[in-house]
Amino acid sequence: MLIRPLDPAADRAVVEGFFQEAADYTRLERDADPDASVTADYFTEAPPGIDPATSLRLGLFDGAMIGIAEMSFGYPTATDAYLGLLIIVPSARGSGAGKHLLRHLEALAVKRSATHIYLGVLDANPRGHAFWTREGFTMALPNRSVTIGGKTQLAHRLVKKL
Repeated sequence: MLIRPLDPAADRAVVEGFFQEAADYTRLERDADPDASVTADYFTEAPPGIDPATSLRLGLFDGAMIGIAEMSFGYPTATDAYLGLLIIVPSARGSGAGKHLLRHLEALAVKRSATHIYLGVLDANPRGHAFWTREGFTMALPNRSVTIGGKTQLAHRLVKKL
């Protein structure tokens, strides 16, 4: 499997196709099918106070793109990394692809001197929550109300010490 940075111009069509293939996550997150705004958000969003240009936007390829991730640095504190998104296409879930991509992200965070990785998991995503728990993440801030697209729901902030 190959992991490489994604370019907002050169990889836009590949990322749009990925979100179509993993549309179940967008529906869970936003109650809507993915459209061009989902791809635009992927390339431009970042945590509060973080320059989106400094975030990592990576694709996991096994022939086709089977995973996507976005990770920023300096949030919630200067020594933290924040994993804003990690999605694996349905056909590759349970194959170890998510764990492979996460290990790569953890190594990059350590290389940048991060001491923790934080992430948010939606209450409506018990399978994702179980994955993060198996990977050593613990509850940092439960039951936060978040609005993504037009959907408001509960999310939990999880943390893993590196």
